[in-house]
Amino acid sequence: MAAERFRELLRRVPAKPGVYLFKDKAGCVIYVGKAASLKDRIRSYFAPPASLAEKTRRMMNRAQDFDYVLTDSEQEALILENNLIKKHFPRYNVRLRDDKSYPYLKISVNEDFPRIYVTRRLESDGGRYFGPYASAYSVRLTLEMLRNVFHFRSCRKPIDGKERRPCLEYHIRRCRAPCVGSITREDYRHTIDQVMLFLEGRQEQIVRDLKTRMEDAAGALQFEKAALLRDQLLAVESVMQQQKVVSPIPEDEDVVGLARSGDEGCVQLFFVRAGKLTGQDHFVMEGAQGEEPRAILTSFVEQFYGAASYVPPRILLPEKLEDMEVVQAWLSSRRGAKVELRAPQRGEKKKLVALAAQNAAEMLEQLRAKWLADAGKTQVAQEELQRELQLPRPPRRIECYDISNIQGASAVGSMVVFEDGRPKSKHYRRFQIKTVEGADDYAMLQEVLRRRFKHVDNAARPDEPWAITPDLVIIDGGKGQLNAALDAMKELGVDSIPTAGLAKEQEELFLSGRPDPVRLPRTSQALYLVQRIRDEAHRFALAYHLKVRTRKTLGSAFDSVPGIGPRRRKALIKRFGSVRGVREATPEELASVPGITVALANQIKEHL
Repeated sequence: MAAERFRELLRRVPAKPGVYLFKDKAGCVIYVGKAASLKDRIRSYFAPPASLAEKTRRMMNRAQDFDYVLTDSEQEALILENNLIKKHFPRYNVRLRDDKSYPYLKISVNEDFPRIYVTRRLESDGGRYFGPYASAYSVRLTLEMLRNVFHFRSCRKPIDGKERRPCLEYHIRRCRAPCVGSITREDYRHTIDQVMLFLEGRQEQIVRDLKTRMEDAAGALQFEKAALLRDQLLAVESVMQQQKVVSPIPEDEDVVGLARSGDEGCVQLFFVRAGKLTGQDHFVMEGAQGEEPRAILTSFVEQFYGAASYVPPRILLPEKLEDMEVVQAWLSSRRGAKVELRAPQRGEKKKLVALAAQNAAEMLEQLRAKWLADAGKTQVAQEELQRELQLPRPPRRIECYDISNIQGASAVGSMVVFEDGRPKSKHYRRFQIKTVEGADDYAMLQEVLRRRFKHVDNAARPDEPWAITPDLVIIDGGKGQLNAALDAMKELGVDSIPTAGLAKEQEELFLSGRPDPVRLPRTSQALYLVQRIRDEAHRFALAYHLKVRTRKTLGSAFDSVPGIGPRRRKALIKRFGSVRGVREATPEELASVPGITVALANQIKEHL
């Protein structure tokens, strides 16, 4: 769009709350945002490019037009923004993956004998909805558990109690067969009420009710009914035993944890009801590349709770949201009572949020590993890499190298190997840097590559890992690291091996002889693959660096103590856990360790 037209449009934008939409040259919506003052917010996008975030610069390079919609308040702008994101699915917004089709559990309470089933549509039809769930798999697991515990019907037939005989579900004790009149309407409705209490996390109330009804049935000599209630009680208690108590106070709250990698983020949600962790689910966020954590969290809260059937009185977060007060007021209006958004800084709540984040990171890793196991996607990734990097063939074997140190101290290098998109851990190698003094990452990288590639032609057996020539070498770093690597490989005559440097900040691939870096599409299978390989090399190098640093720390602490060798040092660490533990121990406690005399214990205290 011409600058003059931009200026003309900006002059007309009012300083009022509303929603704005950026569009590309085809008229497609590429970004939706909200603002308390549309004029100020939209104007900020036309600041000098150097002052904008990378993601914003990319968006503005594609933007050819913008539009806006006025609202009466910021809360209305928030609701409209959420609806427009779901409608247009703009590529530069952080968004829930496939959020338009998340499943719910629906209870048709307006029927005489309600059904419980999975649906993907929220309707104002008098039914009770629970969700959304992250996937059809997770909601069906919940439904299966509920059927095993509460024995409600799963058929769609009209119920008049006049069927001649029940179906198989009755005989395997998964339905009370209202179709043949084996349960009254009142008792069946009571079962449905218990299901709703269970989904709300009110298991203690169910237990009390079941115990009372079981005792009443036994007192009335209705032993078959009492036995059924007993079995139901045991099933509910069995589920409760699997639920972790996270708060001594019987309170409801959701706990949000966030992990991110590349263009994706994963949010782990813990559902705490009456002080117990009654369930959890994970949700994938797309478009997270270049976004601050608070922006990702804000998008999740707005989009998830905009569709949620229940909003708890408190939501625990890793950090504060953007427009915190507006979001909190909107959630309170959805709940019909006050909702508190809290980012705990200490105590048990902080630990619970950290646990959710840890689960989110593990789930994101599992999702990426699952992707790697897909042979079809791996083939696509290899073909994309061949095309984008102009390789002679698809890279079946890829090696990646990384350096880890702290200002040159405890410097190590890592080599990880992927074959056909999967890690080949038996071929991993780690290197302790031997010839480089000081913080010179380039020289350290060259040492690692020399030690690795000098074996290519000299290996005793061609099937040895050292002897295999990779189809592609990836260096963790930018153009500087790449040039250093190519110099070392040229010395050894292996510079014909395709080599690329992967710069983490912009996820760019630098190649020899090409002035401009290669930027793989953000949603390409090739980018997912190289990110996974790079992250694995970094993890492997960091783990070895920590091991070397710990070993050196322990060694230096005991080296000055006469009479302490490897065996006694190991015994002391085994007893007291660390050098600090040894330092804080009394001479008597030290002397209780086998091999440590009283005199030696005094020497240890003196030196440490």
